[in-house]
Amino acid sequence: MSVATSEESGMAQVVLFHHVQGLTPGVVAFADELRAAGHTVHTPDLFEGRTFDSLEEGMAYVRQVGFGEVAARGVRAAEDLPREVVHAGFSLGVVPAQELAQTRDGARGALLMHACIPVSEFGAAWPAGVPVRVHAMDGDPFFAEDAEAARALVAGAADAELFLYPGEQHLFADSSLPSYDPDAAKLLTQRTVAFLGALDGDGGEPR
Repeated sequence: MSVATSEESGMAQVVLFHHVQGLTPGVVAFADELRAAGHTVHTPDLFEGRTFDSLEEGMAYVRQVGFGEVAARGVRAAEDLPREVVHAGFSLGVVPAQELAQTRDGARGALLMHACIPVSEFGAAWPAGVPVRVHAMDGDPFFAEDAEAARALVAGAADAELFLYPGEQHLFADSSLPSYDPDAAKLLTQRTVAFLGALDGDGGEPR
């Protein structure tokens, strides 16, 4: 399995799991934004080089392979990485990101974008000392199914926040897709860079 990393050692290490359309140029571009801010970002390819033109095509592939296998690929991809990382995911990628954040000792934080899984799927409670941020559009019909889980996570974790952006797009932060929303994506990126910086005492987060 291919794992892309930045050349420079950054302030934080992040493992970013892609969404159901694969490791698209837009996911890589988002990772590059974090790298430009000084962070080290790993982008495992859970689809072994495949990308898909639509959510439906990507979902068909995931059903063929199995949701459990895709999540397991993400967990395996993290085995060779340091434990002290921020686990991040776009939509489908939230599944391995959240599982690792809840079950792998040493996690520095979690970034759950476009999706959220009930905490009970991976443990009794969100782990103490692991800050988490959830980002989604308020009118996203896919996230509507996850909103209750996201609010419960935020209510039960010591350092957690849910950011909702105006709009209905699902993968709004992927610049290579028609669903891209540049204004929302810019704010998400700013908040993410600030969140990562704050882990090292580099100032607070924008509201």
